[in-house]
Amino acid sequence: MHTTQQTLLPAYDHLPGTGPTLVFLHYWGGSARTWDLVVDRLAGRDVLTVDFRGWSRSSALPGPYTLGQLADDTLGVIADAGVTDYVLVGHSMGGKVAQLVAATRPAGLRGIVLVGSGPAKPAAQVTPEYQKALSHAYDSAESVAGARDHVLTATELSAPLKAQIVTDSRAVADAARTEWPLRGIAQDITEHTRMVTDAQRFLSALIRMVTAGSVLSVLNPLMLPPLLLAVLPAGVGAVLTARVDYEIHYANIADRNVRGMMRWWATESKYSDEVRANSMTDYLIYWYRALSDRCDRRSLAAAPRTLRIALLSALAGGVFLVATWGALAWLAVSGRIQLAVAATAVIAVQTTLAALSQVVVNGAAVFHTSLYLGDMQAFLDDAAARAPKRGALKHIAPTEEIRLEEVVYQYPGKDKPAVDGVSLALRRGEILAIVGANGSGKSTLTRLLTGIYLPDKGKVTWNGADLAEVDPATVWANTGLVPQIFAQWPLRVRENITLGQPRTHNDAPVWEAVDAVGLREAVDDLPAGLDTLLARDVFGGSELSGGQWQRVACSRALYRRPGLLILDEPTSQMDPRGEHQIFEQIKAIAADRITIVVTHRLENTKIADHIVVMEHGRITEQGRYDDLVHAGGTFAELLELSQDR
Repeated sequence: MHTTQQTLLPAYDHLPGTGPTLVFLHYWGGSARTWDLVVDRLAGRDVLTVDFRGWSRSSALPGPYTLGQLADDTLGVIADAGVTDYVLVGHSMGGKVAQLVAATRPAGLRGIVLVGSGPAKPAAQVTPEYQKALSHAYDSAESVAGARDHVLTATELSAPLKAQIVTDSRAVADAARTEWPLRGIAQDITEHTRMVTDAQRFLSALIRMVTAGSVLSVLNPLMLPPLLLAVLPAGVGAVLTARVDYEIHYANIADRNVRGMMRWWATESKYSDEVRANSMTDYLIYWYRALSDRCDRRSLAAAPRTLRIALLSALAGGVFLVATWGALAWLAVSGRIQLAVAATAVIAVQTTLAALSQVVVNGAAVFHTSLYLGDMQAFLDDAAARAPKRGALKHIAPTEEIRLEEVVYQYPGKDKPAVDGVSLALRRGEILAIVGANGSGKSTLTRLLTGIYLPDKGKVTWNGADLAEVDPATVWANTGLVPQIFAQWPLRVRENITLGQPRTHNDAPVWEAVDAVGLREAVDDLPAGLDTLLARDVFGGSELSGGQWQRVACSRALYRRPGLLILDEPTSQMDPRGEHQIFEQIKAIAADRITIVVTHRLENTKIADHIVVMEHGRITEQGRYDDLVHAGGTFAELLELSQDR
């Protein structure tokens, strides 16, 4: 399979780094992996992915679904996305759909490239000969007309067409495998473009209104004021209704957020065992219903206000509209205007009224959206004000020394500092172990060392440069962190290790990191090896055990080959064999970096060159393992307790 994928790459060689949008038609499975192999060549390209979910995977779809319907839906997606200049890239079954799309000769289609199960053949332009050039997509030379009527049965397609938009081509391969990240991207695009769309419609309606109003003013200028008054109440009503809707939304937002979390907790597979075994189902349902009832009561309480606004605005608008038509009829009957002019005036009134109505509707929509955008801007401004101010100095590897000088950090709303007056020096090639009771400040100290937090007092320096003056991206590029609570990304095994930052175009460094943590056997047992999606809740995904996930987290840090390696309880879920292998690997690579191990298993600190004991945010003891064991302090006490079973 890997060899076949490599042979497909030449199909993309003629695609430059910039140009028309690439519309990638594919199905769930191997096609996404093929796209992954070429995505580096397409950095900077705009990509619209059209994903046909679950080909030949399920029999859950009721009724037939034709290739022609998929082609029609694809054209609709392209139009909805506003794409006017594009190249179709069809993979395997997506190539059949690409042919049908091209057969309609849509405007803006520059060309098509098809990658199938056989040799890849790009088609330069859409010409009458495209059928011959792309015929390898079919098992036999069937016509486009015949293909269009091909019916997909329930066993061939598990869900109708789903389309998503991604603007960063590097994100396509990973995003195409998980519905939720893509859904979030599409939703963000929709929210941010709604204001622009409403504003465009508002301006368009305003131009039509001015044009039609000018005609009406020429016929009889007295007709325009009552016409304006006829739609003005509707505009006022729409603004007032938007304000009520915003108030209800604001009142319900907290309950809606908690309700969403309740729904997630009740249905998330990771918590299912605990929910069932601890009989929590009724409790979660109770809270979900209680929160829903609270939201419904607020919405129902606002309904009379909304109805009154709608009734009064419609009544006032109707009065002025009747006055407008009555005035026009009076002018015609009394002979003040000719019948031909009156007929023209009727058309002008209708046109002006329609344009005015659109101005009101879209103006109210702009106002409604602006309320939420105002909140978003206020949030962004507040976040910017809270963000620590950092400098632009660049940290240059290798990291030879890190120093903390009387560092103090206190979390907002807390009475006491989490780290209080800590001074420490770390040098390349050393292993530092940090131990202490829960809440003693160990994890906070590691965040200060990496520049995630900046101290309230004192300073942290890397190679003599204060982190407050250094670009954090250059610091984090030289950091490898395994936190206590690590992410279980719904990505493939490969991306869970590289974190989307591959060092090479082959998997040799990935396998090296896998072997370093003893994960080779587990990866080989997965359905697709490194290409296996680690998300049980997504169709085709797999799951790892807790200890295996922790090995993945350690492999991420090792893969980065950082100048500062921090492992916060890195083996808490591992078996003794895995724990031993991890700490042996830490010792083996320690010479090229600064290594920090945070642990409650004090026996593991034997590998450290230096140990610090923290209590209430301060360093109360420090030294080597043998010295602290016989010092009679906190370290010796904790070690004795851990051995007293």
